[in-house]
Amino acid sequence: MTLPLLGPMTLTGFAHPWYFLFLLVILGLIGLYIVVQLARQQRVLRFANMELLESVAPKRPTRWRHLPAILLIGSLLLLTIAMAGPTNDVRIPRNRAVVMLVMDVSQSMRATDVEPNRLAAAQDAAKQFAAELTPGINLGLIAYAGTATVLVSPTTNREATKNAIDKLQLADRTGTGEGIFTALQAIATVGAVIGGGDAPPPARIVLFSDGKETVPSNPDNPKGAFTAARTAKDQGVPISTVTFGTPYGYVEINDQRQPVPVDDETLEKIAELSDGNAYSASTLEQLKEVFTSLQDQIGYETVKGDASVGWLRLGALLLALSALAALLLNRRLPG
Repeated sequence: MTLPLLGPMTLTGFAHPWYFLFLLVILGLIGLYIVVQLARQQRVLRFANMELLESVAPKRPTRWRHLPAILLIGSLLLLTIAMAGPTNDVRIPRNRAVVMLVMDVSQSMRATDVEPNRLAAAQDAAKQFAAELTPGINLGLIAYAGTATVLVSPTTNREATKNAIDKLQLADRTGTGEGIFTALQAIATVGAVIGGGDAPPPARIVLFSDGKETVPSNPDNPKGAFTAARTAKDQGVPISTVTFGTPYGYVEINDQRQPVPVDDETLEKIAELSDGNAYSASTLEQLKEVFTSLQDQIGYETVKGDASVGWLRLGALLLALSALAALLLNRRLPG
């Protein structure tokens, strides 16, 4: 709930819940008010001549005379909530995080099932991702085929990353595990020099590929993709995998049509083993949507923020209205 001029009033918890013990005081005040009103009514009934009483007693708005007390109780409830330190979720840009963009440049990426081809579409979406990522995040780029190469060490210089993406070149074989291990090494290196905290900066790998690993053939080997994913989990680095392509992709090799269907299962397993998330896309538009979602997820963190201001202002407003109603209706402050 958000009220004009009062600020956000959504709740996700309380910093000082023990202040709710003040509700016992409020309940006591309600009980005291009821007792006072009953006692006042008993005193009135002692008059034997009710006609005489009505002629000498001031006329009071019986229907509204309890309004000041109701407003007062309401204000005390709101002020109690404010004292309890209500919190809400606030999204703030990250500024110490490290993101490694790991891109598959194996020969299957030249398949044209996505126009103009898988690699060109991936370059377009990756440059958009780099441009829109929160400026304070250190972004690095790794290209891998049979081996992996750090093209850009983690940096806030987005132009360097976009220029390197433009220059990606295709190569033979697919060593996904090599790409992940190289990214982890780059993260460890930059984490040792980034200041601003007692712990290493949070990090994530965004792994982009279209096919299964070919070297080694078993992803559970020491240098395999699944082993690398488990290592990433141990180091607290989740891997967001993005699978791109269709089941109908193919490439021409020596005038032979070689099918290169997209492999979702391997990348989904990598994401699962690393406590990351898996995404897939079969068109450039879908791919850009995936990268936009990743940018929003990676670029911001959710923290607990103070939400007491709105409750405090509303409580003060009800308190002022209580005093005003008491003066206008009862010719005195509530009591």
